[in-house]
Amino acid sequence: MTEPNPDPRRLTEAEWKARLSPEAYAVLRKEGTERAWTSPLYEEHRQGTFVCAGCGSPLFTSDMKFDSGTGWPSFFTTLPGAFETKTDRKFFMTRTEYHCARCGGHHGHVFDDGPAPTGQRWCNNGVALRFVPAVEPAGG
Repeated sequence: MTEPNPDPRRLTEAEWKARLSPEAYAVLRKEGTERAWTSPLYEEHRQGTFVCAGCGSPLFTSDMKFDSGTGWPSFFTTLPGAFETKTDRKFFMTRTEYHCARCGGHHGHVFDDGPAPTGQRWCNNGVALRFVPAVEPAGG
């Protein structure tokens, strides 16, 4: 389990490689993409928070998640200040790519084909996320 680092942007590539799986490293640090339908988080439906697998920063709540049919966990919005965006012109198209505002880790792309109320689809690589289930009330 990755715990928040006081300043994850100062980690060396060797430190990132030691802290992440090879798959997470390829996505978070090298802007790779995991294969569709491979993340167990695609089917995650419990209440909780999706955090950055690189630094533990909260990114999405389970209430923001929806089934996009794309094979990647998708969300219609994010927690405030969770991401920074940039234009991605790879693969002969223009897309909006987003990165964790805390550690700079690549998470995915945002599209304008999502559900109400935002119309957005934040298409996230599951390997770039960790799910933290909500705590059940005692005696409940």
